[in-house]
Formats: sequence, structure tokens, C-alpha cells
Amino acid sequence: MSHDLFLAARDAMAKAHAPYSKFPVGAALRTAEGRVFSGANIEIASYPEGWCAETTMLGHYVMAGGGDIMEVAVVAERMARITPCGGCRQRLAEFGRPDTKLHLCDESGIVETTTLGAMLPLGFQGDVLK
Repeated sequence: MSHDLFLAARDAMAKAHAPYSKFPVGAALRTAEGRVFSGANIEIASYPEGWCAETTMLGHYVMAGGGDIMEVAVVAERMARITPCGGCRQRLAEFGRPDTKLHLCDESGIVETTTLGAMLPLGFQGDVLK
């Protein structure tokens, strides 16, 4: 079942807008209800502004009503076993759980599976802002 999530991330990567870095990235998540949301990185002329694939993916997810995130897959064209950047680790932690699966991929499939908690063990907790 996780392979189809990788395929969704890879398909999203093909739509990346990365004219400056030439580093396309795709991401996809699956909710507990089985809904899949994907996104690609989008760069703009004031590079390095723009947004990561995970940010685009989470935007689609939020706009569609969200849900419990069960797993996430991330893939890059030129990097095996890519991980989310620090900012995206925090973004994913905001919407997922520490035990949410995170699939690190290369262009052919899943290379390693870890969790959001392992990627960001001491993430900032938003409940202190209340």
C-alpha cells in the first residue's frame, strides 16, 4: 500500500517548478480515511523563497478538510533517501503524530521508513502558545 503513496509523490515531483535549483521534490500523504494529498516544490525568482513539496502537500490537505495523517512519502529526483528540511519537519509534526510513518524514497521506491518523531524528536509544541 505504501508503494502507491511513493507513486503519488513521484508524480507530484514531475510537476515541480524548480528552475533555479534544478532540484525537483515530491511529497504525498495518506489520511486514516485513505485520502491521498500530494505536492511539489515551487520556486520563485527571489530564490530561495518559494515553498517545499511538503508545504504544497499540506496546503492541499488543509484545504480539503485535513484528517489523521497515517503516512508520508518524500522523493527527490537527484537525491536518494531524501528527508524533509527542518522547517518541513516542524510542519509535518504540527499535523501528524510522532508515530506517523515517514517513507524516504529514491526514484525507484521507498528506501527507508522512519517516523515523524524520529525525524524531529524535540519539535516545538504549539500548545505553549495557548
